[in-house]
Order: sequence, then C-alpha cells, then structure tokens
Amino acid sequence: MRIGELSRRTGVHERLLRYYEEQRLLHPVRRPSGYREYGEADVHIVRRIRSLLAAGLSTATIATILPCLRDEDERLVPTCPDLVGDLLKERARISRAITDLQTSRSALDDVIAAAPADIAERARGALTTG
Repeated sequence: MRIGELSRRTGVHERLLRYYEEQRLLHPVRRPSGYREYGEADVHIVRRIRSLLAAGLSTATIATILPCLRDEDERLVPTCPDLVGDLLKERARISRAITDLQTSRSALDDVIAAAPADIAERARGALTTG
C-alpha cells in the first residue's frame, strides 16, 4: 500500500509517517518510481509507535525497543531479555518528571494564592469568558 492508504488506515498524517521513517521506525520498500510501499505489518507497527508515544517514550527510545515487542491480545509484550529493565528505567524517568511538574504546580499555586483578591477575581473571570 502507498503512504496515503497507510495514513487512512492508521489515522496518522503522511508527514508524520515520513518522520517515522526518518527516525528509522518504519522501513518501507522504495519503488523505482520513488514511491514508498508499505505492507500490512506497517499498520501494526504504526499502532505500536502511537501507543509507545502515548506512554511518554521518545522516538529514539521507541526505535531501540520496537524490535523487541510483539502484539498479543491487544497488548504489547516484551520479547528481549533487557527490555523490561529498560522500560522500568523509562517509567522511573517519567515518574521523576511527574514529581517535578507537581512541584512546579505547587509553586505556582503558592504565587496565585498570594495575589490580591481583586486581581485573582479578574483573572478567574477572564478564564471563564475567554
């Protein structure tokens, strides 16, 4: 199938599919005409990529772990011995980022709470109207 068909079947824009190819996540066959040719397996690969991106992984990380995953009953299952350890490290990185964001939000809450009542009320009104 050509890139337009892959885009329709996966809901991923053609430009993003080309980016996945640049990141070595997809490996379409090139026709003599220069057109990319994708197989049925690429539909599943794009879905895996989207799931892993939604899980907070970078495309660089996905490129290293993608060959070590298979689909099983709508789940991604690790197949390489070191993959679970790598995924635990990624999970820890995401947990640290969440903690950092919560700390930042708390600091903002403190600053917002210190605002004079009239300023805070105007700001809240602006948020609800616009």
